[in-house]
Amino acid sequence: MSIKDEFAKFPFFFTSIMLYYFIMRSRFVFPIILIFVSFFLSSCSINKMAMNMIADALTGEGNADVFTGDSDPQLVGDAIPFAIKMYEALLSQNPNHQGLINTTGSMFVMYANAFVQGPAEMLPQLRYQEREAALNRARNLYLRGFDLLYRGLDLKYPGFSSSFQNGRLPEYLSRMKKADVPALYWSAAAGLSAFSLNPFDLDLGMRILEFYAMVERAYELDPNFNQGALDEFLLIFHASIPYGMGSDSSKIDVHFQRAVEKSGGTSASAYVAYAQAVCVPAQNYDKFKEMLDLAIAIDVDVNPSNRLVNIISQQKARFLLDSASRFFIFFGSDDDWDDWDD
Repeated sequence: MSIKDEFAKFPFFFTSIMLYYFIMRSRFVFPIILIFVSFFLSSCSINKMAMNMIADALTGEGNADVFTGDSDPQLVGDAIPFAIKMYEALLSQNPNHQGLINTTGSMFVMYANAFVQGPAEMLPQLRYQEREAALNRARNLYLRGFDLLYRGLDLKYPGFSSSFQNGRLPEYLSRMKKADVPALYWSAAAGLSAFSLNPFDLDLGMRILEFYAMVERAYELDPNFNQGALDEFLLIFHASIPYGMGSDSSKIDVHFQRAVEKSGGTSASAYVAYAQAVCVPAQNYDKFKEMLDLAIAIDVDVNPSNRLVNIISQQKARFLLDSASRFFIFFGSDDDWDDWDD
């Protein structure tokens, strides 16, 4: 099997976890900021303290369910591009603000994954050109996020971006703290997601072990990050990366079980990830259907802060079930051969 075939099963749709660190963390401060942000950006005498206050308010910890708790994916998908550009405008005036860098960078990755790559993968096979154009756009968005996130890590830890090439990555990672986990996670997600859409990108391909080391360090610092986000990442990584490039198949089920446990069984994306990354390559339709049925059965209102993520994951699960003939030679048993013509 070619390397391209290997990465065709590399579904970096970190839908559940990517949306947790969304923008506008405080529903109370956001309306006020929108009123004044244009004034601050157009003023010739922008006050640095005021800009930092705005940046801190938009990127600090707060109510995270403004977007993730929404029940309308289209509404959120339409809103995110405006939010990204607003953050970029703020970042242009305060380019070294770590919160703005990490939030803006992660938003590029979230949007590319949930609202560009995800829908593209569900397009009918006959719409090949449209699908490829969307996937190329998703890759470019991943790379924009990747470049921004790495710039942030370089600002905080000068020389980090070249540390893998010069053999000093372990030294840099050892200095990092729990507060760096989001930047490590999103940077690795961005790089691997971009590579999965073009496995002939040798520059990114040579850095797979770098990205894996970053996520492993993040796992050491905060194994419960985003209710199992790192476990979902590592599940997909070990199931999808070709042997010899850092993968360990013995860790797949371990991370799957941990992802389910840490989310309290309320994360549909963990089941979808297992179905697509593990069951499809193994041609195990029965397990595939079991996982997707479990994803669809989750009550999206049980965990309101994750409602949108679960809705998107359940849409993916229904698509995979309806399109099983794309992925399986037959559906698990002799009786299922009768369904082939359907």
